[in-house]
Amino acid sequence: MSLEQRSNQRRRYRMNIGKWTRPLGAVTLMLLLAQAGAAQETLKLGISAPMSGSAATWGLGMEWAAEQAVEHVNEDGGVTVDGKTYNFEVVTYDNKYSATEGARNAQTMLNRDGVKFIAGSIGTAPVRAMQALTERNGVILFNTAWGKSVKGPQFPYTFTQMNTPFEILEPFYSFIKEQHPDLETAVLISPNDATGQELEPVAVETWKSLGVEMLASDWYERGTTEFQPIATKIASLDPGLVDFSAAPPTDVGSILKELDVLGWEGVKVMTAGTSVEALMAVAGDAAEGAYLGASADFSSDSATEVQKKLNAGAREALGEPLNGITISSYDAILALRAAMQEADSVDPEKIKDVLPSVRFDSSYGPSGFGGADVYDYPQQMLIPVIVTQVVDGKAVELTRSNPAELEALSND
Repeated sequence: MSLEQRSNQRRRYRMNIGKWTRPLGAVTLMLLLAQAGAAQETLKLGISAPMSGSAATWGLGMEWAAEQAVEHVNEDGGVTVDGKTYNFEVVTYDNKYSATEGARNAQTMLNRDGVKFIAGSIGTAPVRAMQALTERNGVILFNTAWGKSVKGPQFPYTFTQMNTPFEILEPFYSFIKEQHPDLETAVLISPNDATGQELEPVAVETWKSLGVEMLASDWYERGTTEFQPIATKIASLDPGLVDFSAAPPTDVGSILKELDVLGWEGVKVMTAGTSVEALMAVAGDAAEGAYLGASADFSSDSATEVQKKLNAGAREALGEPLNGITISSYDAILALRAAMQEADSVDPEKIKDVLPSVRFDSSYGPSGFGGADVYDYPQQMLIPVIVTQVVDGKAVELTRSNPAELEALSND
């Protein structure tokens, strides 16, 4: 069964069975509210993510995590502002990781479904396409885009819900260099889209600053299924390290499998590395030892109780644990709730004014927004940078570091 078929099967399972929506609890809550005479209104929270194709594992996980956050908020009494109580509802759209679908998603959300809050979006190209509409129409847009181009004071309705290269690369690459002090050469392989194009120069410059020579920086098109030529070129250069940039796990797995056949035995780096299960399903033992920059072991001692519970639920519901991308929708929804309460309003204009300074309890613990020194506007969610490695087929956390702004916030 293909990844897309498995993804569609999982999605139908969740929609038809509804195992993780705890319907009995929701019904009980609604009855209690009705008895109390509380007025209920529903706010739709949009998700725009790849629900099909090689990156579907990200979209499915983000949708699931968002549903858990909505359930948590609704069962906690919803959000009461300006004398009204609101429940949340998730509506998901498949952006297929393309700008065209991202724009179509935005048009459908805003014009047909009346969405004023997007709680999760994946892919720089589709996020850019959406942003053109969300900013003009005053819609809050949480996103995981990995470029500076979607940030800044000119985009006051846009907020990033996970770490990006400007948060990850320096501590991630520095840690790898410390583990491999004799490392001298590297090759970078990037998907030829907006995400890869924005990440590539930052990655090359960061490796250079650490004394690592970039032998080649090559591109491939998303949707590629034949990776043998790419692997052959890499093996011919014999680099000490291969950095797979923003490539999704299944693409990286295909290249690693080919490299293994060719006998290459260097350091494997997945800057956007998330799902070890998806990686192992394709690469098998060839993935062993790979470093991941956007994964996490949410079952480890360093994970919070919230993350452990969510992770266990995701593994049972989806067959995979959560990672830095997928859990971000949960945190975005908690940030949104806190901002609504702080603003005492569901007006996106008032909410975007308080989000940069709001404090909320994320799945990682106390959090807020920062990044003004990098982006000229505090719209970057403050969360730890976590480095994991594939050990015996599992993601094992090696180190984590908090941004200075998060440390300061925690000490307030």
